[in-house]
Amino acid sequence: MILADIEPLRVSADYRRLWFGFTVSQLGQQMTTIAVAIQVYALTRSNFAVGLLGLVVLVPMVVGGLYGGAIADVMDRKLLAIAASSGLAATSLILAIQAYADWRARWLIYAMVALQGLFFAVSNPTRNAMIPRLLPAEHVTAANALAQLSFQLSLTIGPLLGGVLIGWLGLAAAYTVDVVTFLAALYALIRLPSMAPLRMEPGEAVDATAAPQAADDSPDAKALLVRPRAGLASVLEGLRFLRTRTNVLMTFLTDLCAMVFAMPRVLFPALAANVYGGGSRTVGLLAASMGFGAVIGAFFSGWTSRVRRQGLAVVLAVSAWGIGIAAFGLSPWLWLAVGCLAAAGAADLVSAVYRNTILQVATPDELRGRLQGVFIVVVAGGPRLGDFVAGSVASLRSEKFAAVMGGLLCVTLVWVLAARYRGFLRYDARHPEP
Repeated sequence: MILADIEPLRVSADYRRLWFGFTVSQLGQQMTTIAVAIQVYALTRSNFAVGLLGLVVLVPMVVGGLYGGAIADVMDRKLLAIAASSGLAATSLILAIQAYADWRARWLIYAMVALQGLFFAVSNPTRNAMIPRLLPAEHVTAANALAQLSFQLSLTIGPLLGGVLIGWLGLAAAYTVDVVTFLAALYALIRLPSMAPLRMEPGEAVDATAAPQAADDSPDAKALLVRPRAGLASVLEGLRFLRTRTNVLMTFLTDLCAMVFAMPRVLFPALAANVYGGGSRTVGLLAASMGFGAVIGAFFSGWTSRVRRQGLAVVLAVSAWGIGIAAFGLSPWLWLAVGCLAAAGAADLVSAVYRNTILQVATPDELRGRLQGVFIVVVAGGPRLGDFVAGSVASLRSEKFAAVMGGLLCVTLVWVLAARYRGFLRYDARHPEP
């Protein structure tokens, strides 16, 4: 099969509502992301100030990511996801109010972005942990592919719509749309069955891919609840495992190379204003380009299941990302810049597919929750740190210099890591080893 498998949407109404609800809400979140960058740049005319948004959100996202997965194993995941999504909606509402009132309080924007990072880092691993309990085992892989497609669509359409909406009705309109779209996610969560943790009897192995909601009298539905501890010791256990399992570790390190040193999105407002022209619409187009390339890659990703040397594929894909970003920095024309960003987005999609597969298959089941939390920290926190790095370099030199050097540094570092951990290049999907 070449195109995406939509069977999970057919077999589970709960999953269908969840997927649709969060697809809609992610579109709104991307509108807020671009609105915040545009607003801060308009207030300050500073790349550093825009890049500081990434640093402000980093610590809350790390804390939320490391503990979010552990907390999701302690309490009802449905209730935790509702609480986190409600928090995200509340921060967007406050951003809308300050935009309508024209408060021009940059500290308030930074505070809301920090809270958004915290709530997102709790919501995302919680929602991901619910998927195997909503679907039969044979549909979980397809569901993960659909989630990636949903995310990439939001990266493509969200910024584009956000740029148009901001240019037409202003910043407050984009924030307001974000608040409204959260209603879809909250409705989907409220309709879910209970997602309380299940007790495993001594010597019993729980099938993590069972779908207990299918019938009220299912064995999992009748299981007694358990309240395990989710403290620092549990988090550290997962980190110790990660430190000593180089193949799994490399899935994080290679992504950090790409996201920290070659994430160009903080440069878009200044490039749109000073190089390409077009204002907020151009910002939206640039921001959507990477997502558009990733969406095309996701629609035609059937070939990826035939690749066995997945570690080598990750290194090559991250290298292609870095080259694409460097080429973007050298592009004098908007159409060429958009093409380079789209190519980089497609490469990032390939990298994400294989990194996720290695992490899921090579990690023991009892540690997947905690490593999923680390995954959220890296995937979501890495680009935020990258915003700060790119903004700082651009302030010292130029936007184009930041993009070119960041892309080249990404390629260099990923191959340095590959030389250090050569076993990753030999990783074979037929014989997965952490």
